[in-house]
This record gives sequence, structure tokens and C-alpha cells, in this order.
Amino acid sequence: MYDSLKGFRDVYPAEMAAYREVIDTVEATARRYGFRDITTPALEATAMYVDKSGEEIVEELYSFEDKGGRNVALTPELTPTVARMVVAKQQELSKPIKWISTRPFWRYEQVQQGRFREFYQTNIDIFGSSDPSADAEVLAVAADMLTELGLTADDFDFRVSHRDILSGLLASFDADVDMQEAIRTVDKREKIDREEYVSQLTSAGLSVSQAEEFDALLQTGSDALDELVEQSGSEQVAGAVANLQAVLAAAEDFGVREYCTLSLTTARGLDYYTGVVFECFDSTGDVSRAVFGGGRYDDLIEGFGGEPTPAVGFAPGVMNSTLPLLLQRAGVWPDEELSTDYYVLQVGGTRPVAARIARDLRGRGNVVETDVSDRSFGAQMGYADSINAETVVIVGEQDLENDEITVKDMVSGDQTTAPVDSFPGEHDRPTYDDFA
Repeated sequence: MYDSLKGFRDVYPAEMAAYREVIDTVEATARRYGFRDITTPALEATAMYVDKSGEEIVEELYSFEDKGGRNVALTPELTPTVARMVVAKQQELSKPIKWISTRPFWRYEQVQQGRFREFYQTNIDIFGSSDPSADAEVLAVAADMLTELGLTADDFDFRVSHRDILSGLLASFDADVDMQEAIRTVDKREKIDREEYVSQLTSAGLSVSQAEEFDALLQTGSDALDELVEQSGSEQVAGAVANLQAVLAAAEDFGVREYCTLSLTTARGLDYYTGVVFECFDSTGDVSRAVFGGGRYDDLIEGFGGEPTPAVGFAPGVMNSTLPLLLQRAGVWPDEELSTDYYVLQVGGTRPVAARIARDLRGRGNVVETDVSDRSFGAQMGYADSINAETVVIVGEQDLENDEITVKDMVSGDQTTAPVDSFPGEHDRPTYDDFA
């Protein structure tokens, strides 16, 4: 007997039906905004991640040498891959490029709440637009996706920030600051204690008093951003604040401003983020980690050898991640049950007719099962009940002698007969009521 590996999960049909509904809803929402499907490889060159994040990233990868002697890794995220794809066909692609992809990813990391070593994300990205409307559209897709899943403004909150505000504030201090290290520390602010937080900021180059002052500036609310600009005296902060305010104004026009809260302590740990960033959180705090996040990464395409190309996107985890935890907490997780429109039950030598009826019903878009195990009448009825068949069509030898079949409603238990030659007839989804 073999057990599944730590950090990997088996998902059986009933649970998968709920996941499928979530994935379909997320993808359908993005497609309504014009995002187009792509598919991407499970393996990439390990060097692509090392070049982007440093040698230490290898410890978090499923990386190995393949049979051709190449160092490869199972993809831990999609952003580098789509950047590579844009570079490969940059001159041929119409801008803006709007892509969506749902697929598994792998990270060798500590398993915890909502975090597995294999997980599924839907990646939603816009390439080729630096306009604040692109950032706002990403926020709008994310908000519509969550409300389509049944969540309300009381359930989630988008904490919105701007990376250039953080770096601009850090640059305004008379100190030699390691910007990346300081911003990574801000990203960990809620996960470490205060003493450790200040210590890490001082390790990044700030004095203790500067670290305290910097953190106080990060508490600025949306109504005091102009004061922050004056206090910092930084042109970088001024430009970032103007951009952030433009994004929030566009979010108002897109109808999703109510979901957005200014949070300058939201930093996003990945170094490639360049502008507006955001993270989605459970408003109640029951799901303690960010549900998902995203933001702008304008330099990544150029860093992969392409022409300068602005980009913005986000990636909700749709399986083995925190979005399902939020939906479960809010009581809107889809029912974990199978759904079947019809079971065509055959008794005796009626397979040709039963097969014809099943084909006709499937041709009209219905989910139809029929016997493939030569089971008894009772066993077939039991199976039809186990798969939640709404209607059972009984094709029996005695009924066929009268040119009839029996239509049984599985909820009420009522049944009636229908002419075999005209079933399903003009009905795309015939039920007991159509023939009673």
C-alpha cells in the first residue's frame, strides 16, 4: 500500500466537482474581460529562476538534471514563463496581451494552512499597458471573480500599495539602504514580532530611529497621501502617489473601489514588482494568510531580453490553496456532490434502444450514464441514486413491446411512460412532467 507524498493531495470526484465549479467561475469571469487561454510547460530551465531570484531559490524548487544533462525545474510560478513567451513573439502579439491559464505548480516548502507542495493557480495577466485602467481592470476581475463565487464586501478586502512609495520613502533617509532587503522585511511585518522587524530593517541599513519613523510613515491613510508626499520631499514618492490615486480612481469607475483599502505595509515579497501591488485577505481574519495577490511588474519582460513592456496581473490559488479556505469560511463553498442529468436503465436485451436514447440525450448537452456492467434492475437503480441522477429512463423489454419507455423522477419517485420513438423528441431536457 502506497501513501501520497507529503504536500500532495488526492481529490476524489465529489470534492473535485466543487473545485471544478470554482475554477469554471474564475475562468469565465476573466474571459468576460477578454482574457485568452494559454497553456504552458510543466518544466523550465532552472537557470530562469536562479537568474530572477538568486541561487537560494533552488532550495524551494523541485529541480533535477534530466536525461539530456539539462538542469530543469517543475514550475513554481507562471510569471517567468509568460514573460519568456511574450519575449518569444513580442512583435507578433497585439497589445495589450491579455492571458489566462489554470494549471498546477510545485514548490518544495513547509506545508501549512492553505499551502501545499503541489497547488493550482489561475494566472491572469495584462502585458503592454501602463495605464492605471489596466491595474484597475485586474482589481475588477479579481473582485468580480470573488462575488461571482458568492462572497461579499464583508468577506474580503484588497490591501493596495505601491512599491515605489516604499522605495521612495526608504531613499529619503540619510542611509545606505538595501532596498530589496528592506521591502522584503516590510512584506514579513505581520509574520514576525516587532523586535525582529526593527532588527531586520536596521540590518537593511536604517538606524533604529529611522526604522521606527519609516514604519510610522507606512501607517498613512488614503486621506493623508498628499501630506506623505510633502513630508518625504521625494519626487519618486510624489509620482507613485499620483499613480496609486489614479488606479484607485479607475477602480471607482470600474465599480470595485469599495473592496480596496490603502495599506502601505503591503509589499509583496517578490523583487520583480515595480508599481501598484495588492493582496486579498479574509476580512474576518479566520484565514490568516493572504488569499492571493498581484501587482505590476514592468521590468520583467525587458529583463528576459525583450523590449520594455509594462505588465500587471494576479494569481488566485484555486486548488490546494487559500481561496477554497475563504469560500469554506464564508459558507459559499460549492456542494461536494456528483450531478447527473439522466441514467438510462436497460432491462434484458434492450441495449440498442437504450444506447440510442443515451446518445440523443448527450447530443443535447446532458450528462448521461447507462449500464456498462450488466447489472440487475435493483443494482442499476442503486447506482443511479448514488450518482444523484435527476431522471431515470427505464428501457425494459415489456415497455418496448408497447412501444414505450418509463420516465422516473428520482426526487419525487413519480414515474410515467413515454413513446419510445418520440423520446426525447422536441425536448432538450425531458422530465417526468413533460409526459405525466
